[in-house]
Amino acid sequence: MGKLWSLLWSKLKTKYGVVIALFVFWVGFFDEHSLLQHFQNINKLEQLAKQEVVLRNKIVSDKRKIQELRTNLTNLEKFAREEFLMKKENEDVYLIVEED
Repeated sequence: MGKLWSLLWSKLKTKYGVVIALFVFWVGFFDEHSLLQHFQNINKLEQLAKQEVVLRNKIVSDKRKIQELRTNLTNLEKFAREEFLMKKENEDVYLIVEED
């Protein structure tokens, strides 16, 4: 291990070694396509994949709900009353709002 470090250090002490080390440092951290940017993109891709799964599940449940509302009139009436506060004539609707 010590021989490897001494060999690397002897190569880095030359002007070519310094230029190569600066190039690797620049590409690794400051370039547009740097390693840091690469790791950030991987992290963002993972987050978007998780979000995709959640949204696909929501789409499936919404399609199921739409199908249920199209086929069952009592469920459609219940949905309209709960979500849009619709009411029949001669009927009163009371909203109960809970304070946190």
